[in-house]
Amino acid sequence: EFIDSYVFNQVENIRFNSTVGKFVGYTEVGLKNAETWNKGSELARELGELERYCKHNADIHYSNVL
Repeated sequence: EFIDSYVFNQVENIRFNSTVGKFVGYTEVGLKNAETWNKGSELARELGELERYCKHNADIHYSNVL
């Protein structure tokens, strides 16, 4: 699971969660940004990070845990 959180003044405003597959907002500003980011190139960038980093390294980290 890949989670990318955006926090300001110790308040989580928005989060990308790979399980959900999109940005989720938790504040008024976060909700507005999530709606915009889910329609733009930011969502494609996060999905690219999921493919580039998480899926590539998942087998390595999983075997180390076992």
